[in-house]
Amino acid sequence: MKLSSQEEYGLRCLLHLGRHPHSSLTILEISQAEGLSPPNVAKLLRLLRQGGFVESVRGQHGGYTLSRPSEHITVGEVLNVLGGRLYEPSFCDHFSGAEDTCQRSSIDCSVRAMWSRLQEAVDQVLGQTTLQDLLTSGQELLSQESGLLEISTPS
Repeated sequence: MKLSSQEEYGLRCLLHLGRHPHSSLTILEISQAEGLSPPNVAKLLRLLRQGGFVESVRGQHGGYTLSRPSEHITVGEVLNVLGGRLYEPSFCDHFSGAEDTCQRSSIDCSVRAMWSRLQEAVDQVLGQTTLQDLLTSGQELLSQESGLLEISTPS
């Protein structure tokens, strides 16, 4: 799985806001802190505002803040707004082989089943991981990892 730059940078912007929960930060402040261009940060914040993760205030003391506490924002929600899922069932509707459609039915396609199972596991982890979890130290997050990944394997 590979995160898009939009997903990565959007998460970084939210995390920066989460590190300053009592401050309203400007596009320029976030841009400088995260090493991103102001137009890119503006685009990301627009998407995040439309997704309900940030609020903006205009004026001299304006800027951006998280719309709710970091422990109430899951990484899964954020990534869905910024980029989408790793696997969508409709993926198999677009076949690029020699035929117009895939020769496998949805019932006997082991590849589709594998992608679907992988998406469920990813959704589980991302749905249980909050911005607050990411704001903790890396060691603490790694120690929580074993509790997050409870994926059953076939016997």
